Amino acid sequence: MQVEFQIFRQLPPGPPRLQSFWLETSPSATILDCLNQIKWEQDGSLAFRKNCRNTICGSCAMRINGRAALACQQHVEEELQPNRPHPTRITIGPMGNLPVLRDLVVDMQPFWNDLSRVDPFVSTAGRRIPEREFLQSPAERDHLNAASGCILCGACYSDCNAKEVNPEFVGPHALAKANRLVQDSRDSRREERLQAQDNLSGVWGCTRCWNCNTVCPMGVAPLDQITELKQGILARYPNEKPVSEVSRPIRHRKTLVQLVRSGGWVDERRFGLQVVANQGRDPKGLLSLAPLGLRMLGKGKFPFRFKASSGTATVRRLIDVVRQEGLE
Repeated sequence: MQVEFQIFRQLPPGPPRLQSFWLETSPSATILDCLNQIKWEQDGSLAFRKNCRNTICGSCAMRINGRAALACQQHVEEELQPNRPHPTRITIGPMGNLPVLRDLVVDMQPFWNDLSRVDPFVSTAGRRIPEREFLQSPAERDHLNAASGCILCGACYSDCNAKEVNPEFVGPHALAKANRLVQDSRDSRREERLQAQDNLSGVWGCTRCWNCNTVCPMGVAPLDQITELKQGILARYPNEKPVSEVSRPIRHRKTLVQLVRSGGWVDERRFGLQVVANQGRDPKGLLSLAPLGLRMLGKGKFPFRFKASSGTATVRRLIDVVRQEGLE
């Protein structure tokens, strides 16, 4: 079958451009097979990374038809969809959120730098193995399997919306690794690791867009790892503790639950004052609300009254049950 491959070519500082290659290939061929064929038969200057060809090393991560994937894992027939405007065309580009070195090759150093920020190794104290073996139960080890499957390909990092808008965000790969260490019974720095991610560059910077779970080729489900990490952080702040005494991200979450529990949905008048202004304790936060409030007043969109939801009682019971089960 004839397939058109549209490949982004770039040699910085020059701008990127699309170049088309027509290839006679089979539906069962991998994208990496096709890239090899293009390089060997049509254009030897085409640059891309590869190594194991067996979804182990993660070297060949790139964007295929707009999403990050491993070229050695994706097959031509999977990428050709009849409902597309061009059903015989496959578009290939470099990973996102990383500087392009040439064509499909990106500079992975920012990726590694962000990973190092979570100190991704079992703590020194945990590595002091006594004379006998450092034992883990099967259940303890099984809990680490998903995160341990990460091959550090960068697919989740590439398609992370939070990283795109917030360069300080550590990235889903790093948070998945951080959670793996938090859950590891051999590590002795659980509290320190949880505290380190309790900020907007850590777990609270995640927008929960699900992209990382969608593109992960190994089933690590980084968003699930981030969620578990959040639960560990929230467990450090009991519900009895006043929201005024916690960080803004924690206050945001706790205030949201409290307002929904009391009225069935969020009372927007109180939300900003309680979260951003911390009930007036944060003057800068209070002042930051003024421009938005004035614009809302000017457009007649400021809610002067709040009407509780007709399902408030049901919502309250659901929240109470979740709290009783320890699932909040």
